[in-house]
Amino acid sequence: MSLLSADPAAFPAEPPADTHDPAVTAAHDWAAFSALDEMTDHWARPGWSDGSRAYYWMLTFPNDQPLAALARHCQQELAPLGLDPVPTDGLHITLARVGSPDAVTPNQLDSLARDAEALAPSAISVRAMPLAGSRGAVRLSLGPWEPLLRLHHTLAEAGSRAGLALEKPTSAFRPHLSLAYNNRRRPAAPVVNAVSGLRALPAAQLSVSAVQLVELRREGRTYRWDVKKSVLLR
Repeated sequence: MSLLSADPAAFPAEPPADTHDPAVTAAHDWAAFSALDEMTDHWARPGWSDGSRAYYWMLTFPNDQPLAALARHCQQELAPLGLDPVPTDGLHITLARVGSPDAVTPNQLDSLARDAEALAPSAISVRAMPLAGSRGAVRLSLGPWEPLLRLHHTLAEAGSRAGLALEKPTSAFRPHLSLAYNNRRRPAAPVVNAVSGLRALPAAQLSVSAVQLVELRREGRTYRWDVKKSVLLR
């Protein structure tokens, strides 16, 4: 049974027909992005102003040179659009928001990490490419989705055990890796056209052997974080 369901707040709102086939999820991402009329300002997010902090589960890739090289190439090609590029040491896959520092105690974080470690699935490998986007970002499609969905489901179960329910259920999770954030309202067509010319680049293969529980913070028009816990996958 699929872990996904339609959600108007997600992008794409409808889930793909097959979460095991990278070609299907990539085509689904592109169909949704290329159908946009307008892009929105990623940073115009209520409750998430400059300096805001929150705990998140993320996958981080600080030493992945092939991914960094792919990101730099795409960002250089897209530079005339004036997007806000993600620093190559800040590339990440956001999995789930846990809560704010004033609402989550250190003991709860410890409990959450222990429960996640006890439930941790196997290490996974996913492909990052081709390029697509959303209402507020240019981002790499990921595939297959299925192991990422299972990881998210595991983290949701750990959160339930620790009394820290995730902000969004697995049914609304749409795996992706952002390379640049859109910083104003604009017609989507010029961005879609620029992205379309980069979709044939070779993919980066991502090996995921751990998941990070981080304190994420917004610094101007970028994200930075401190890793609080790193949970090894089996």
